[in-house]
Amino acid sequence: MAGHDAGSQRQFTGFQKYFDTYTMTGRRNYVIATYATIASIVLYFKLRPKKQTPAVTQK
Repeated sequence: MAGHDAGSQRQFTGFQKYFDTYTMTGRRNYVIATYATIASIVLYFKLRPKKQTPAVTQK
């Protein structure tokens, strides 16, 4: 039959143990990782030092 196989238990190791699409915990970990990545990119661009321009230019 097609569909979800309720009889077999999936045993993941390594990366798939924490990031899988079969369990709610795995899906939650994907969401947390996505939000953390987006937040770190935003913080990087907000907190990086600005380029210094001279205040007085000589003519």
